Amino acid sequence: MHGLITLAENDELDAVAGLRWQWILENEGTPVTTRDEFVRHFVAWAQSNTSSHRCMVAVRDEVVIGTAWLAITQRVPTPRALERSSGDVQCVYVAPGERDNGVGGRLITKILYLAQSLKLERVTVHSSTRAVTAYSRLGFVVSPHLLQADLRE
Repeated sequence: MHGLITLAENDELDAVAGLRWQWILENEGTPVTTRDEFVRHFVAWAQSNTSSHRCMVAVRDEVVIGTAWLAITQRVPTPRALERSSGDVQCVYVAPGERDNGVGGRLITKILYLAQSLKLERVTVHSSTRAVTAYSRLGFVVSPHLLQADLRE
């Protein structure tokens, strides 16, 4: 069984926070807070940002095994389109034992369906090197017009 992919329910947000915690341990080292404090903060944040961030989960046997977020940004109106929005795929993560069996691709496909249903103009992603080919298979292309400035330093 592949598992069910749906929008996250409030009672699944603790598990989503746990996956986010796991991603940090795998990729960026030591957290600056305790796991319990992070989970509480994460769940409160997710619940208060439902208008701008939608969370998809992959669930098998009542266990959340993967997650992906769609961040929605309102865009400036134009005379041709009074209502405009775009999206950004964020925080895609599949538990290590569940990787390489299509869960990540199915999560992204559901995110793209959601973006279409919300009539978003475009969806971007800042991908890990490992996932670039997966995003390419799902229709993402490199854009010479999309630039970024890294402001962390």
